[in-house]
Amino acid sequence: MKSFTYVIKDELGIHARPAGLVVREAKKFPETQITMIKNGKEVNCQKLMRVMSLGVRHGESVLVRAEGANEDEAIAAMEAFFKANL
Repeated sequence: MKSFTYVIKDELGIHARPAGLVVREAKKFPETQITMIKNGKEVNCQKLMRVMSLGVRHGESVLVRAEGANEDEAIAAMEAFFKANL
């Protein structure tokens, strides 16, 4: 299992558009379970409504975790995505 913690820099947080982008990025790794955790609530990053249900706002911290066949590649891609987009 690999993980990273990220503080959201986007002024609007993770709303519909960025949540959709998170899901699209996570779906590139179907053999790997990618989850996002905020305040103890854990959701599957491949499910749009679940990602949006976290209600992540600007300045809040999330833990992203990958577990599975391509976890090294998946966590590196997700971390790069978060840094570039969120």
